[in-house]
Amino acid sequence: MAHSGTPGPAQDRTPQDPDSDASTSSSTSTPGSHLVSRRSLRPAKAPVAAAPAAVAKASAPAASKPGKPAAKRKGGWILNVGVITVAAGMIATMTLPAFAYNPNGAESAGFGPSAADTMKKAQAQSVAVGQGVTASTVSRDVATATSQQQLDSAKAAAAATAAAEAARQRAAVSLASYATSYSGPSVSDFLANPPYPSFSLAQVFSVAKQYVGTPYVYGGSTPAGFDCSGYVMYVYAQFGISLPHSVSGEAARGTKISIADAQPGDLIVMPGHIGFYAGNGNIMDAPDSGRSISIRPIWTSDYYVVRLGI
Repeated sequence: MAHSGTPGPAQDRTPQDPDSDASTSSSTSTPGSHLVSRRSLRPAKAPVAAAPAAVAKASAPAASKPGKPAAKRKGGWILNVGVITVAAGMIATMTLPAFAYNPNGAESAGFGPSAADTMKKAQAQSVAVGQGVTASTVSRDVATATSQQQLDSAKAAAAATAAAEAARQRAAVSLASYATSYSGPSVSDFLANPPYPSFSLAQVFSVAKQYVGTPYVYGGSTPAGFDCSGYVMYVYAQFGISLPHSVSGEAARGTKISIADAQPGDLIVMPGHIGFYAGNGNIMDAPDSGRSISIRPIWTSDYYVVRLGI
């Protein structure tokens, strides 16, 4: 049956070396023979000696082959899945308390407000203070403001002070001029030798009237210049009556009488001022700075009459 090219059962079951199969096949085949075995039709296996080289070639690094990208590392998708799983677990862990909160049980021991939260509420609060704590006294500065009336009063006082100072300076100049301008008899000269030894109110008024027009000089007591009390003192000295150089002092030397009984030559006394009664409700006096002795109406009801020599 060898000529049919079909191996027998023993040939099929017996394993043989590929090399021996190839050599047998080649040796049994003769030129011009048309018999082909099934083994000869199988693809030839690579030589056994080439296997180590193939293994070494496969174990070489992939980078040694130029132009080919490195192969992906196996198992990378498993690591990605693990990272995503862990991240999802962390998010779920942070989210669970919000879902677990129960508004209906907010006043329970687990979710109830603390003492500090209760104190922060906007409702009325009460704090117990011990008896040993005393309230401290708080004092505040009181703001004050100057009224317009006070400002006006201060301005008026300042103006009055300035006017008084100016008057004093003018009086000092007048008195200096007065002292050098008069050389006649003084009050002391008249008291030592009175020109009118007999006293009468009519003659007193007549002597006093001689000095109408004499300028007012503060502190003056001569015809060079008179002030109100200096004028009265100078006139009465000529009748041998000594008077002080002051309004109150001269008023105290006389006797008060009514205006109905007053005669020219009596004295009209006012607060801070004095002069001779001139009849018919008039006064003859040395008024003030800038003016001269004259006869004028009594301008006030705040006065009284004094008579000297009685």
